Amino acid sequence: MENNNDQNNQIQIELPEDIAQGIYSNLAIIAHSSSEFVIDFVRILPGMPKAKVQSRIVITPEHAKRLLYALNDNINRFESQNGTIQVDNQPPGFLPPINGPIGEA
Repeated sequence: MENNNDQNNQIQIELPEDIAQGIYSNLAIIAHSSSEFVIDFVRILPGMPKAKVQSRIVITPEHAKRLLYALNDNINRFESQNGTIQVDNQPPGFLPPINGPIGEA
């Protein structure tokens, strides 16, 4: 006999096509208050004088910590399969140069 509680506890998550495409971000800005964390995902492009916030996520402190644990777990699994992710030794909050050299092919 199946347990009806298991079926009732499942959540169906819908992923609309426009969201499924994803949004590229190469910078995250995080702020917080006593009741929420705000994460702004930004895309910075070389040669562009402005950067635009692509998405803003507002979460509770508890969910921020769960996100931290989930990211850590996924990074550990990724590195065990693909090797260590190398991170430049830039200070926190480092912004890549916006008007840096333009690459050539």
